[in-house]
Amino acid sequence: MTPSPSDYDPQLLKSDLAALIDRLPNSTYEKWIQRALGVVIRLTEEEIERLDWKILAATLEDMESAFQVFYPYRHVRKVTIFGSARIDPQTPEYKLAAEFARYLTQHGFMVMTGAGGGIMEAGHLGAGAKNSFGLNIQLPFEETNPFIKGDPKLIRFKYFFTRKLFFLKESDAIALFPGGFGTQDEAFECLTLCQTGRLEPVPLVLIDRPGGTYWKDWDAYIRKHLIQRGLISPEDTSLYTVTDNLEVAYEAIHLFYSVYHSSRYVGNRFVMRLKSELSDADVERLNAEFSDIVVNGQIEKSKALPAELPDETANLPRLIFYFNRKDSGRLYQLIARISQMAAASPETTHPERK
Repeated sequence: MTPSPSDYDPQLLKSDLAALIDRLPNSTYEKWIQRALGVVIRLTEEEIERLDWKILAATLEDMESAFQVFYPYRHVRKVTIFGSARIDPQTPEYKLAAEFARYLTQHGFMVMTGAGGGIMEAGHLGAGAKNSFGLNIQLPFEETNPFIKGDPKLIRFKYFFTRKLFFLKESDAIALFPGGFGTQDEAFECLTLCQTGRLEPVPLVLIDRPGGTYWKDWDAYIRKHLIQRGLISPEDTSLYTVTDNLEVAYEAIHLFYSVYHSSRYVGNRFVMRLKSELSDADVERLNAEFSDIVVNGQIEKSKALPAELPDETANLPRLIFYFNRKDSGRLYQLIARISQMAAASPETTHPERK
């Protein structure tokens, strides 16, 4: 871990900046480093307050710590578990969360929680510290649970927004158990980001105890008050899965990544990386079924585009198309349809590998 910027000697800072500028022409990320430095330089010319600088510095320190912790695990898929800190260890929900986390790690995933009690504690109990990340928040009343306490993968954030950024940036799937305001906030923010395309497609699973109605009642509210009034699209319910059966929850995550690998935009084209190539006939069927979300041309097979290179996924087959960027529920339906059409090849059946 590098020294805190608050510990920097002015001469050392000057020397480090000079060395950085000398290295920039040889850096793969020169453009982005210049942009980041440019923001700070421009702000020094602006009339902003001391508190603004404190927020900027603390935000960067939060991000620095998180980047360093997550980097060695960037090729391992991770599942975030959200839920109430008030759930007692004797409850069915606690035991289910521990069992769910245990299953995930047995299949190669790692688990992330907020590192508190209740459902978060259950997640770390099931996963074990070796396979866990704790994204804690610096609050006077927030206790770190004993299963992640002291682990180097425990990160203490100053701000909720930087903490949430890394929950979403690092998540390859999100599981929500019953909870209070915080859990509801996390559920709706995840859905908002999925619906608006600000989060790369990930499976979102809402899990309750067998026979429980917490998420069923929540889903009924969504359908009655949001869908019936036209406030969201009926297809938006495809963004999530509600279940009281852990097998259904496991399968929702497994199937999502059985063929789909990842995606990004290159210019205005949506590039979907796959673990196995679809047949020409399957692509024709996709064009017939999903032409409503393609604004120009059609869905086509492709190799890695020049603008993507260098890229660690360059060997994976692609589907590319001009997505309308507003029907995310239909995009999730497209991913599900692809999973039905093709099975991953034997060497790519482990969905935990990015």
